[in-house]
Amino acid sequence: MLISNILGTIGVTLLLLAYFLHGRNIISHTGIIYITLNFSGAVIACISSLLLQFYPFVVLEGIWAIVSLLPFIKRRGREEKGVRR
Repeated sequence: MLISNILGTIGVTLLLLAYFLHGRNIISHTGIIYITLNFSGAVIACISSLLLQFYPFVVLEGIWAIVSLLPFIKRRGREEKGVRR
């Protein structure tokens, strides 16, 4: 099996795990576990797409990774201000 396939499988599995856990109300979409699974999955899937030179998915997964960081950035901003949520 090619490394790109292995990475793609891992990335997609992390993304689907985040989606499944959130959909079952096991984790919050603003929680660190969801953010980490979503970001990690998107980055790994993006790397896989780069290795395959499939650029539409490089763009998709790259943007997904950036967007998945937004809740983390918001969370950090609140924590620095001393606001808990």
